[in-house]
Amino acid sequence: MRMNRLCLHAALIVAISASGAYAQAQVTNASLSPTVSDRVKDLASVGGVRSNQLVGYGIVVGLNGTGDGNVAATSQTVQSLMQRFGLTVDANAVNAKNTAAVMVTAELPPFAKPGQRIDVTVAALSKATSLRGGALLITQLIGSDNETYAVAQGNLAVGGLGIAGNDGSKVTVNVPTVGRIPGGASVERMVSSPFETAPVLMLNLNVPDFTNASRLVRAITTTFGAGTASAVDGTSIKVNAPRDPDKRVAFMATLEEVRIGMAQPPARVIVNSRTGTIVISDGVRVSPAAVSHGSLTVRIKENQNVTPGAPTVVNQNQVVQGGPATVTPNSQISVDQPPARTFLFAPDVQLSSIVDAVNAVGASPSDLVAILEALKQAGALHADLVVI
Repeated sequence: MRMNRLCLHAALIVAISASGAYAQAQVTNASLSPTVSDRVKDLASVGGVRSNQLVGYGIVVGLNGTGDGNVAATSQTVQSLMQRFGLTVDANAVNAKNTAAVMVTAELPPFAKPGQRIDVTVAALSKATSLRGGALLITQLIGSDNETYAVAQGNLAVGGLGIAGNDGSKVTVNVPTVGRIPGGASVERMVSSPFETAPVLMLNLNVPDFTNASRLVRAITTTFGAGTASAVDGTSIKVNAPRDPDKRVAFMATLEEVRIGMAQPPARVIVNSRTGTIVISDGVRVSPAAVSHGSLTVRIKENQNVTPGAPTVVNQNQVVQGGPATVTPNSQISVDQPPARTFLFAPDVQLSSIVDAVNAVGASPSDLVAILEALKQAGALHADLVVI
């Protein structure tokens, strides 16, 4: 078999889906010529400049009978709420069918200032079947240090729908127990950031790579001058930024637009054991190897031959049944073994040839996984085989 060889200059990704028949794999070629590059903004983040997660416990009111009902925690919450307004309520007598206990979550972006608005997500905590039409009462959102950083309140926007009948039948569309309040929380406290006070800034690559770290240092040095940046390891680059906050912001704005050519990622074959999806990255090479692919199908069909007992004639008007019926098993076994197909990988074969060879024999995703594992064990597959 003659293999077509294609010189690839970019990351090639082949996704093979496990649905039905094994479809012809498609290869996408994106050239990594010197004119194609990526911005620092897309490759790295600034150390210490990050968002913070907030969480709070609240209560949603105004539901149309889809709340928690007689749930102890919700009843106690309603009792505490009423006591804040000077009312005495017995928690055991509260039926909170129009009320739901919820957990409220939000993400506090970096540099958020008091008075700014952030979105919040509200999720039912107990037996509520739908939050549609409800309103969240004032809820404190705390951080990991147990300090309040935002306060949330407002009407929920719920994309799901739940309807139930008296006979127990119900219809649910999407998730009616989770809603959002756009701009539903007001920031009350600012999170300190080392951006203004740190003597140096750290750029952390999203994907650790020594080559990319070295290229990034060279690009920053070329743009801002010698001594501006130095690599700490394969992830972090130390950058000497101006001390004046105004100049530091302008410096980072320019730095984010610096572009570098990304290094090719390591050669990997990713196998999703749950869906049967297989992804083969560029750089995968196979040493000379011969692969035989075939299948053996054995079919066994069991039949029962029943022979009734012979009747006995007593007289012309009466027939007496004879002995018990005789059951004789009848097994039919058939073996189907089509001729195995063998294909040969030439030396230093590339990705396109691998795909062509596998498609030529009509291998299913499970067969392809077995072939790749065998090639890895034989030392012929020069790539990391990762099963997720």
